Amino acid sequence: MPFAIGGNQLDTGYDISNSLRFNDGDSADLRLALGSSASGSNTNASFSFWIKRGSLENQQILYNHYVDANNYFRINLRSHDAGSAPFGIEIVNIAGGSDAGSRTTNRVFRDSSAWMHIVVSTDSDNSTNEDRVKLYINGTRYQDWASTATWASTFKHFADNANIFIGTREGSAQYYDGYITEVNAIDGVEYDASFFGEFNDDGVWIPKQYTGGYGNNGHFLQFKQTGTSANSSGIGADTSGNDKHFTPTNLAAIDVTTDTCTNNFCTLNFLDKASAITTSEGNTLASASSSHSAIRGTFGLRSGKWYWENKIVSISGGSAVGVMTADAKLSDQLNSTASRFYRNGGQKFSNGTETSSYGASFTTNDIIGIALNLDDGEITFFKNGSTQGVAFTDLLSATNESWLPAIKLFDEAINVNFGNPSFSISSGNADGEGFGNFEYAPPSGFFALNTKNLAEYG
Repeated sequence: MPFAIGGNQLDTGYDISNSLRFNDGDSADLRLALGSSASGSNTNASFSFWIKRGSLENQQILYNHYVDANNYFRINLRSHDAGSAPFGIEIVNIAGGSDAGSRTTNRVFRDSSAWMHIVVSTDSDNSTNEDRVKLYINGTRYQDWASTATWASTFKHFADNANIFIGTREGSAQYYDGYITEVNAIDGVEYDASFFGEFNDDGVWIPKQYTGGYGNNGHFLQFKQTGTSANSSGIGADTSGNDKHFTPTNLAAIDVTTDTCTNNFCTLNFLDKASAITTSEGNTLASASSSHSAIRGTFGLRSGKWYWENKIVSISGGSAVGVMTADAKLSDQLNSTASRFYRNGGQKFSNGTETSSYGASFTTNDIIGIALNLDDGEITFFKNGSTQGVAFTDLLSATNESWLPAIKLFDEAINVNFGNPSFSISSGNADGEGFGNFEYAPPSGFFALNTKNLAEYG
């Protein structure tokens, strides 16, 4: 299957500017009540959205139509411990209290570094059961199901008094963790993925602008607004023209990000961490307890000049920020080959060895900036905007492998900002291309870690 947008910039004429970041620990969601006169009598519907997963720990709900306990429709992401087909995509259809066609993919979908496009379309009165519900992943129809049932021929979407949830389900703690953008819901028409995306010349699936109608109850969420109410200025604003504005719960302006399927930003990598580490806030916040543990970022770098920030959330004496190669150890006390770190006591470490006192010590609420210069093989650290000087000059000769952003923790937490902060920024500083939102200005010629910058400078 052709891959979705990951570590390389992809040319597209349709640029998506914003996404919404959900953190399952915040119990965050969007919801819409259709009311008693929704006139949702259509057996056909289409749902399209782009997602980038965060934590994979729990069963997560992407999109949910709920009428009552006996009638609902959901698109879920299964967790690693969800029984059969872990990490799969699950389409749940309950009608009259019985399973009315639920199905789960055999294939797993657990990449937290790349964006993925999902389309679910229904034609409930189709004479062929297999064609009553269709799933498209990155432009290709998916048909390898772990479980299926007969899809109810009378099932209808957008029913009277239905409640629509994005990011959760009714009366449950199953919240989505990750990013979502370009949410199109079409009432009354079954569309395939080609209405929402296309393959570029390299065979990679990219978004395109949907130009059709939305029916009575359809909606289009772009997350360009930052208000908190259910209206045209709110986070859940419907820009389809139907005024089906969603009410946000536990979502704020800081959750509207520029990490999108047309400009993917680096995050911490849920699949590349020590077991003691947990992540949250769309893989920008990492915590660990009682164990020296590390986690790497999603972008490997061999050239270019890059800047990011680390906010110290809590500390006990073992924090360190810097870079590692992919083969460096994740569960020791910095005793790794091919690693360069600045530790909270002011020391600098090379391959796990303290080379000398380096800079000022740092503690809770300090922001440690990192300027990684892979054109000259140097790395410089900053404390609250003040340079601590060049720490190392040997990165080009030390290894033939790529360097990845990394943090090491011991009973601590660090919030990493690659340009899309999940913590409050007081000033707001972008790089020279206008990308990123940093507390302190990146040094001249250094750039945020996103795919547009990588294509130009990496």
